[in-house]
Amino acid sequence: MKTFCGRANPTTGAMEWLEEDENYDYHQEIARSRYADMLHDKDRNVKYYEGIRAAVRRVKERGEKAIVLDIGTGTGLLSMMAASAGADFCYAVEVFKPMANAAVKIVEKNGFCDKIKVINKHSTAVTVGPDGDMQCRANILVTELFDTELIGEGALPTYEHAHKYLVQEGCEAVPHRATVYVQLVESRRMWSWNKLFPVHVEAEDGEKIIVSPSEMENCPGVPSVCDIQLNQMSSSDFTVLSDVVTMFSVDFSKPVRSASTSYRVQLEPVESGKAQIVLSWWDIDMDPSGVINCTMAPYWVKSTSAFQWRDHWMQCVYFLPNEEPVLKGEKVYLTACRDEYSLWYKLQKARGKEENKADVCVESPVCRCQAHLLWNRPRFGELNDQNRTCQYIKSLMKVLKTDSVCLCISDGSLLPVLAHYLGAKRFFKANHLEDKIKIIETRPELLTSFHLEDKKISVLVGEPFFTTSLLPWHNLYFWYARTAVTSHLASNVTVLPQSAALHMMIVEFQDLWRIRSLCGTCEGFDVQTLDDMIKNSMNFRESREAEPHPLWEYPCKSLSDPQEVLRFDFRETVPEHSLSTEGSINLLRKGKSHGAVLWMEYHLVADVSVSTGLMQISNEKGNCEWNPHCKQAVYFFSSVIESEALSDLHSAVTYAINFNTKTGEIAMDFKL
Repeated sequence: MKTFCGRANPTTGAMEWLEEDENYDYHQEIARSRYADMLHDKDRNVKYYEGIRAAVRRVKERGEKAIVLDIGTGTGLLSMMAASAGADFCYAVEVFKPMANAAVKIVEKNGFCDKIKVINKHSTAVTVGPDGDMQCRANILVTELFDTELIGEGALPTYEHAHKYLVQEGCEAVPHRATVYVQLVESRRMWSWNKLFPVHVEAEDGEKIIVSPSEMENCPGVPSVCDIQLNQMSSSDFTVLSDVVTMFSVDFSKPVRSASTSYRVQLEPVESGKAQIVLSWWDIDMDPSGVINCTMAPYWVKSTSAFQWRDHWMQCVYFLPNEEPVLKGEKVYLTACRDEYSLWYKLQKARGKEENKADVCVESPVCRCQAHLLWNRPRFGELNDQNRTCQYIKSLMKVLKTDSVCLCISDGSLLPVLAHYLGAKRFFKANHLEDKIKIIETRPELLTSFHLEDKKISVLVGEPFFTTSLLPWHNLYFWYARTAVTSHLASNVTVLPQSAALHMMIVEFQDLWRIRSLCGTCEGFDVQTLDDMIKNSMNFRESREAEPHPLWEYPCKSLSDPQEVLRFDFRETVPEHSLSTEGSINLLRKGKSHGAVLWMEYHLVADVSVSTGLMQISNEKGNCEWNPHCKQAVYFFSSVIESEALSDLHSAVTYAINFNTKTGEIAMDFKL
């Protein structure tokens, strides 16, 4: 059966109706899932297995049958661990039907059909009793319901319901407890992801400063967590203001409350500075004594010898509503507020013995300035990148004249203000200086001479940046918009950027390859069924395409030189015919070719360019530095070639890339 799906094309801007297979969403979910990443997490798997063995042993020592409830079973791995550890019976609950079907096959393949029952329901719909899904309540509760924030996937209401209806009082739980840790830091880099810094513009009549309006400056932002690979953040990027402290713990073996609440700790700053950021992570104890511990602590907290890379659990960055000056040794109170799914933080000065919890606001922060709703964290960082801004200022100074009439096509861009300060006479911004800059709220193809006050555009500018873009080439929407407004452009119009180029490089990832790597077996259990399922879904239309990743968080080394593969000339309209290229890229270094990285480079004027990808190859080993404000496109190869000997270095990867100008899509094919 086929179904029609509507979507806005991010590159062309057109509204499209596509005929999709009824299983399209499911294939996308499987192909882009993190199941493989979890199964490759050796530390997680070993600790869970140890914790499950210990829990089964404790129940058996009490002379009871070991009945296990495994919520969110996925592949059935934790249930199979329990069965092989001696559990008498396991109920494995999985709400996602394709995964539940896979779990049934995996359980059968590993010979546990008589010990494990897979239940394809949400746990809150599971029934207990002679005619129910479960014959009786379980005395061992096993779950893996956690995200980077611990509670973002609904762990608390799920536990709350399970204790009320599905497990015995005093049950064993694996994990037994989770503990959330916090550390107060000052970080200009991370703070730049949340607030707009003043922009300095050197104009002919002196320096001008663009400052954000007070409602933006005082806005508390949005409560959503910023989850990143904190282990890729250099220690020079932040100043530690407090020791690591425990914020709160949750004991999963006892009834859990999911209702909104708050926790408060007293901190004594170890340095004076501006408190801006709360860094946070958690660990889980698989047993009551805390001997079997799995931690997400970053590199400066635990030794690197114990470091386990994982992408399904990272670390959290929380932005305080406003930066607060703190003095070394002068105590402050940090309050964590939470609802069922998220956390946010507030810092207060200690005010003596009368200090109490009554003044703590548990209301979630709400963005009042709209900027936090328009711009994501990397976009804030991009707008605050003074080096990048300087490239645009330098380019604008070359093309602007005192009588220039400009049109800017970008989302939430500062280019109109820059252009005004640099001397443009009139500026039309598609998408304050209200008397100098006119904001036109219409789509490019609907632009009329009335909007432009019967003037012709002499300078068309864009960064380009659009909030709908996921992959680097989606910002080619600027080219389609430029084509749509052609009739409003002067014959000698200047377009900035004048062109763009798609670049590519073959890389070896340090760890990111794991998210697309097949598992085969995991802790001795055959999970080949999941591999087959992922491979099947990867063959679906979009699943075999490139995917976006912020590569500053995922170290890799270049195995080839970067290579320009396609060029797009914005001075001309979008051509009717497709743009195609094919060729080969030589491998220059030893290593495993995990995939190709692709990014865009924008040529603003003749000698000024900005890159959305590779900034530099930093050493002879090929280690790469990436633009930290953009996601790059990663195309994982279905098979990996390994060149270990120098004689192998004549190896090359051949490619064919086609840009369909009708659909705005890029198709690519690689042969190793």
